[in-house]
Amino acid sequence: MSGNPVPIRKNYLDNIRSVTIVFVVIYHVAYIFNSAGVISNIPVKGIQAIDSICYFFYPWFMCLLFLVAGISARYSLQTRSAKQFAQERAQKLIVPFWGGAFLLGWLNGWVTAHYVDMFGGNVVPGFVRYLVYCMNIGPLWFLLELFIISMILLFIRKIDRKDRLWTLAGKANLPFLILLVLPVWGSSFLLNTPVITVFRNGIYWLMFLLGYYVFSHDIVLEKIKKYAIPFLIIAVALGCVEVWYFFGQNYTSDACLQHPFTNLYLWMMILAILGCAQRWFSFSNSFTKYLKKRSFAVYVCHYPLLIMAAYFITAYSKLPMPTVYLILLPLTFAASILFYEIISRIPVIRYLLFGMRK
Repeated sequence: MSGNPVPIRKNYLDNIRSVTIVFVVIYHVAYIFNSAGVISNIPVKGIQAIDSICYFFYPWFMCLLFLVAGISARYSLQTRSAKQFAQERAQKLIVPFWGGAFLLGWLNGWVTAHYVDMFGGNVVPGFVRYLVYCMNIGPLWFLLELFIISMILLFIRKIDRKDRLWTLAGKANLPFLILLVLPVWGSSFLLNTPVITVFRNGIYWLMFLLGYYVFSHDIVLEKIKKYAIPFLIIAVALGCVEVWYFFGQNYTSDACLQHPFTNLYLWMMILAILGCAQRWFSFSNSFTKYLKKRSFAVYVCHYPLLIMAAYFITAYSKLPMPTVYLILLPLTFAASILFYEIISRIPVIRYLLFGMRK
């Protein structure tokens, strides 16, 4: 594959990634106070109407991140060997996964311990408590999951040395792209881990591979771009129905995530975003560059900062919940960016948290 041309950076993919991480932060502010029965680190009930944000975002935003990561992996492997790609993935994913768990993840566990007796009333050494707290990894699961499927991709590439799968996928027409909703739905039943329900391996791995093999073709993306507006109208309409139909239920349950309607909604939304981003977000300016550079750091560090702020605000103040939401959302973004600006100047810590050497 060394003869492949160097890919031109697609600004709309960077913008999709950055904006989706903004959605992740908004989702987590709503999620920690949810009334839908989804376990969070802080068992404080918020405004139930705010839960609609969770129902709207949760089915698709992580699927979208995996799909965009798959597209990016294709472009990356056009200019890197498999060994270089694996080394880079380890530095950018595995190092921040462990660094984030041990440097920041313990904060999630510390807050949780204020509400849940994690040790059954037993007195345990401080170091053991710290290790248990670190197991509360929060959104860092995404880094581990992405690393695993990246390594699986390298194995698939070894089998398909002549790149036949990618060439075949480039022939996909619009009806085929829409009908991909069927394997997407089927994948929602596969390789889901018990207890730790965020590891929905089947659907996330499929999204990554679809990104790599199907949506890394410019000709395929052009077909979606052509019908971006109809896709957007359909996706928003389905999203409204999704919120209405499942509202009050656990939106992370199999009953919701394996429902055919939910999978139709998430797939239409992904197609809509890919199409619309090509039309209206294929640009770069000082703001998008600023956000792109910091989006990964925001993803890694926002949750512990959010949890800490939410704990102190709800435990030590009597502010009404609307005010709590209004404080936490901008505070989380500001604290995450400020945290990045500080940590990015500390060599060892910035490497452990963000995989940054310089």
